[in-house]
Amino acid sequence: MGQYAKNHWRGQPPEATALLPLADASDVAQLLQRCPAHMPTPLRNEPALAARLGIAQLWLKDERGRMGLGSFKALGAAYAIAREAAATQAPDLRHALQGRVYVTASAGNHGLSVAAGAQIFGARAVIYLARAVPEPFAARLRAKGAEVIRDGADYEASMQAAAQAAQANGWTLLSDSSWPGYSALPLRVMEGYLQLAAEAATQIDQPPTHILLQAGVGGLAAAVAAHARHIWGDGPQIIVVEPQAAPALIDSIRAGTLVTTTGPVSCMGRLDCKTPSMIALHGLAHDADGFMTLSEDEAQRAVDLLAQHDLPTTPSGAAGIAALLAGLELPRTARVMAILSEGPEDG
Repeated sequence: MGQYAKNHWRGQPPEATALLPLADASDVAQLLQRCPAHMPTPLRNEPALAARLGIAQLWLKDERGRMGLGSFKALGAAYAIAREAAATQAPDLRHALQGRVYVTASAGNHGLSVAAGAQIFGARAVIYLARAVPEPFAARLRAKGAEVIRDGADYEASMQAAAQAAQANGWTLLSDSSWPGYSALPLRVMEGYLQLAAEAATQIDQPPTHILLQAGVGGLAAAVAAHARHIWGDGPQIIVVEPQAAPALIDSIRAGTLVTTTGPVSCMGRLDCKTPSMIALHGLAHDADGFMTLSEDEAQRAVDLLAQHDLPTTPSGAAGIAALLAGLELPRTARVMAILSEGPEDG
């Protein structure tokens, strides 16, 4: 069973130099209006599933069809690249970034977003994958025109390789994480995720009492939490969940500083990140009420339960629901919002 930690930093003023996630989604919406692939994703009301979980109401923001890429990540790197293309004021944005090369490391979905954004605006994409990333993700990246390079035993090692390649070749590193000295583009990636939160806020019929957010480096969780506080204030309880094998955020919150953790490879592959994003950690320290870790079995149980309700996904995609199966105690009156963050790996 996973662990739960209350966030004692909740609501405390951040350090004056702390870079926080953005909360206003209006710039994202304006730019996405120019993207022909953009359509809002559904917010599903699941009363039967809520009853099985012992809560009053459950909304699932279903990102499995986002812009044809199968994941919320479609909103991140592609948005950051689109901003750079628009800034050129080129008459034809399809060639605005010709000659540019974007390089990143990915556990799959972030790389797809980089590849798609580069392809749309005339740039090249080079994606570094750890050896543990499933081959179907590599094939999907190549289908989007990306060059795929396998390097490293885990995400952190592949990110180090990507950063070295960027420096050696004069390429643009486009990570979904952030660290001291590297924050401008990750901030824009996280800004793209605000679209998901803004859509959910307009689709929901009343504010949730609880929001369950899965986290790897923490970009999605921090962006959604920031927007939730922006529109609903302190009302919802925000709980962040991550693998026991990669407790980067919960350990950092306990330590009061960013820490790198260790652990085995997790079945929650897209959440298997041992070092949190600096920006995300700052934001979640301010906005999240608690942090919870999940065992591999708990994540798989959530996948099985969602499949029974015709909602196929992966252990990463099901992580918010897994928290409810893993002992997170909520009142029976709870109105919960969670994110079905990606489709199944064979889908």
